[in-house]
Amino acid sequence: MMRQYELVERVRKYNPAADEELLNRAYVYAMRAHGAQKRASGDPYLTHPLEVAGILTDLRLDDATIVAAVLHDTIEDTGSTREEIDQAFGPEIGRLVDGLTKIKKLDLVSKRAEQAENFRKLLLAIADDVRVLLVKLADRLHNMRTLQHVPAEKRARVAEETLDIYAPLAGRMGMQRLRDELEDLAFRHLRPDAHATIDSRLKTLRERNGHLIRTIEKELSDALSARGIQAKVVGREKQPYSIWRKMERKSLAFEQLSDIFGFRLIVGTLDDCYRVLGVVHTKWPMVPGRFKDYISIPKQNDYRSIHTTIVGPGRQRVELQVCTAEMNDIARFGIAAHALYKDGRVTDPETLAHESSAYKWLQQTLAHLAEGDSPEEFLEHTKLELFHDQVFCFTPKGRLIALPRGATPVDFAYAVHTDVGNTAVGAKINGSIAPLLSELQNGDEVEIIRADSQVPPPAWESLVVTGKARAAIRRATRGAVRAQYAGLGRQIVIRAFERAGKQYADESLRAALPRLARASVDDVLAAVGRGEMFSGDVVKAVYPEFREERKIARHQEKAEAGWFGMKSLSSLRFKVPGNGEAADHAIPIRGLRGDLPVRFAPNGGAVPGDRIVGILTPGEGITIYPIQSPALTAFDDQPERWLDVRWDLDGARRELFPAQLVVTAINEPGTLGTVASVIGEQGANIDKLTFVEHSPDFRELVIDLEVFDLKQLNAIISSLKSKNVVNKVERVNG
Repeated sequence: MMRQYELVERVRKYNPAADEELLNRAYVYAMRAHGAQKRASGDPYLTHPLEVAGILTDLRLDDATIVAAVLHDTIEDTGSTREEIDQAFGPEIGRLVDGLTKIKKLDLVSKRAEQAENFRKLLLAIADDVRVLLVKLADRLHNMRTLQHVPAEKRARVAEETLDIYAPLAGRMGMQRLRDELEDLAFRHLRPDAHATIDSRLKTLRERNGHLIRTIEKELSDALSARGIQAKVVGREKQPYSIWRKMERKSLAFEQLSDIFGFRLIVGTLDDCYRVLGVVHTKWPMVPGRFKDYISIPKQNDYRSIHTTIVGPGRQRVELQVCTAEMNDIARFGIAAHALYKDGRVTDPETLAHESSAYKWLQQTLAHLAEGDSPEEFLEHTKLELFHDQVFCFTPKGRLIALPRGATPVDFAYAVHTDVGNTAVGAKINGSIAPLLSELQNGDEVEIIRADSQVPPPAWESLVVTGKARAAIRRATRGAVRAQYAGLGRQIVIRAFERAGKQYADESLRAALPRLARASVDDVLAAVGRGEMFSGDVVKAVYPEFREERKIARHQEKAEAGWFGMKSLSSLRFKVPGNGEAADHAIPIRGLRGDLPVRFAPNGGAVPGDRIVGILTPGEGITIYPIQSPALTAFDDQPERWLDVRWDLDGARRELFPAQLVVTAINEPGTLGTVASVIGEQGANIDKLTFVEHSPDFRELVIDLEVFDLKQLNAIISSLKSKNVVNKVERVNG
């Protein structure tokens, strides 16, 4: 176990001005608080917080963070309280310890909804101070190093949580060394056989190629020294988990991997990085397509380096990474290498956001918490951001946009601005028109073509790859659907007021909102449109003295009973207009592409020329039935769902409508061709055809059609009846 003086010395090594008295007090407090507590391994519990603090001293963190690491389990696992910590060590350290206590209570490997909510809480806990995350990552690393001492079931759960959440978070914060170790330890426990196999192959390869690696290191050093460049050449070996993941993703054998071993060339200045590149590309041929300049365009986790692959000594492919010492520190320690913790001080968030893209990403991710997405959507968004490699594209004005690999112009548009994505109708990639769902490549210049009337199609949601785009498309789709329901509700409410002989006004309805338990006029209208609220209740809320008369004149009842073929129409409230009959209170129906949530009777549909009635279905909008549909009897006792509707067709844009026929025809060669020819000659479209065999001589065909109107449908029926092979034709009426 680390001694008290050892902890102080480790901090003083990188921070001579460290508060020795504060560190000593924290050590003694934790030792007394944890007392005789033991870990699963049998070691004193105090060894754990001290090892966590030791990991953070390797990251050269400030005194407050080291003290918080020493104390991080005191509130959760001992009798200590937040107030005691604040009093003994100050509110800054108390706040850090409290944030870590909240994180410890989370279970990130659970049912999806619980996992999603807990993940939100995790990010909220680090919202005020990213040091909470750094302590938590160190805490998780030490727990993973000693995971063999916990029961097998818990071991698998913790390893899965590490691989799913904490390792990607470490990578997103640029802490690659910590991420590599977390992934390796989790992989070791989740897939022990695969880990052992890859580890064994690596050992064999290391022994076989040891001499070659030393030769490459020497030749690289000699070539650079000859040009006056001082460089430290460090060998790099790919981690077992990275090897396994690449083999799985690309279906490769171990022998097919060419980047298991690589070299990092650490030089003094930025200028030297590019001089090194000139030397190695002059001396050895480079492998085409394997050059990446992350100095000119850094990764979003602040990583900066030049990557290239050469055919080096012994005709071996050698991957090189060229960087300065500062870039190397950021590659290893990520956000902890920034000015955030230099000289024992803490940089303010605005300065940190300016210096660190990783911190800026974290702040943007936290901002999504305020956008009202469900926990599941937030988790999906964040995981998408965590797990993807990147491509870099440009706007026509030269702005750099970093996107996950596989991103499309739609993702690009939403990355520029949500309004740009919502109004996107086309794209130009490198000056040429391209589909909106094309896959973008590094260096593409993307121009988005927009139209203000555009609403993103719901299908886009499953085709984009960024969480921001998916969340925005969901919100826009929900907004468009809500607008449709609100539009329908407005028409229903206005007509309800007209029937009551009352004047409708938004101001009057707004004054009645408390009686309707809704926050806004749109909320009321959308609720009526969705069928969640009866329009008569809205009238009564505005005019409490109103009493609705639900009666139908005897002659009208008889006439309508003839149309509907119903047993009882005593509850029917609306007059149904006839074919071409005008009715001021009837809701106009244009078709499936109108601005109202409309669908047609599932069995038989309805076509212009039919007398129609609308049935309001909660959550689905209006279902349009022909007036003669026997299905309408099911709604006899639900008068509040009946709507007065009429056709309102756009003569400039003809639209097809659904209908269904049942054709009984002779079972002989050519019959189907005859039926299809009749339908085609009449200009209609067959959407679906089903055979029902009744006897060897006859077959029944159920045909779903798309026609323009009733006149065309009747012409098809007449033509079919005139054919010798057709015995009977009947239209299905819902």
